[in-house]
Amino acid sequence: MKTETPGPGRNVAIIRKQRGMSQVQLARAAGVSVSLLSKIEIGDWALSPGVAAALARGMGVTLDEVLGQAVPQRGEDEQLKELRAVMRRFDLPGDPPSDPQVIKRELATIFRLRGDANLRGLLTALPQAITCTTNYAHAAGTPSAWSMVADVYSAVYYLAARHRWMELAELAVVRQQLAAERADPLTAVVAVRDEAGAFLNSGDFAGGLAVINRAIVRLEGAEDGPNKAWGLGQLHMRGLTLAGRLRESAEVARHAREAVRWSENFAEDVEMHGMHFGPENAANHLVATFVDLEQHRKALDVMRDISRQPLKLPPTRRGHLHLNVARAKLALKDREGALESLTDAWEVTPQMARVHPTSQEVLRVLITLHRRSNPKLVKLASQAGVTV
Repeated sequence: MKTETPGPGRNVAIIRKQRGMSQVQLARAAGVSVSLLSKIEIGDWALSPGVAAALARGMGVTLDEVLGQAVPQRGEDEQLKELRAVMRRFDLPGDPPSDPQVIKRELATIFRLRGDANLRGLLTALPQAITCTTNYAHAAGTPSAWSMVADVYSAVYYLAARHRWMELAELAVVRQQLAAERADPLTAVVAVRDEAGAFLNSGDFAGGLAVINRAIVRLEGAEDGPNKAWGLGQLHMRGLTLAGRLRESAEVARHAREAVRWSENFAEDVEMHGMHFGPENAANHLVATFVDLEQHRKALDVMRDISRQPLKLPPTRRGHLHLNVARAKLALKDREGALESLTDAWEVTPQMARVHPTSQEVLRVLITLHRRSNPKLVKLASQAGVTV
């Protein structure tokens, strides 16, 4: 089977050689073992986000260079130009829609596309949604109107982060914050979550955690209620991910404890601003963090607990869950189980699975490790556009 399949781990070898570094030099600079680096480069071990960030720093490149930015597909270049054009006109409003219901329909469409991880549909719909909501907010001037603008820009951040288009992601966060300043406190919480996400995607985990912890202190002083519980839950979930990438055990334990505690305010996950928080999504983040910490059996235990009943999470969250479970199973040498979970991710969110670095890495390693033909793997590789 072909072994030099695309993926972040393969990028490490390419960039390292371009920088004129030996494996020993890069391993020393990144604080990892030469053995681990060698396994990552040849495809015997999946590159994790934390190690990817360390290797990026060691080579003096950005994290998205290591993970690889998704290449726009046919027709998407023009759509991206249109998206950037309407984002530039944030302070140059046009005529608002005559029917305010148009705004609500636009926003409902954005939330649906985001929840389904329909990335192509989202890219198509966002320019019109930005134009409508921004023009309306300038005319109405109400917090609720500006909240809708912030929600649309949160979707732009989501789209850009999935593709690792980091310049676009950071611009979206800036626009989101400007809108959130004129909206309600919960909208500001979502903006902080996405701001910390930009730190996360750039590999600056400590900076992102500082942003989250500062926001948590502010929100803890607010009156108790569903909005406070939901907002603190979102912040602690993001803090959990960042602390896990930093491998700060005390911070991991604190954010995990608080995320679970606030989730207990809800019988099931609640959607606000196009995002979910509750028992399922809190557990979903625990799975991801346990995998980051290489506590793979704990991750699978949590997965079994929440899978006793059909998951109600939207496809985008279920897709992430399957990808993290695939990482855990692969690390535990359960290749068939990893392939099954990776296949589940592709079935639930094919567009996201195509561009997600975890999906690419798990597939790359499975292809490298399989020394005989595997029909399921061949089929999945074909979907991903990889020849085996």
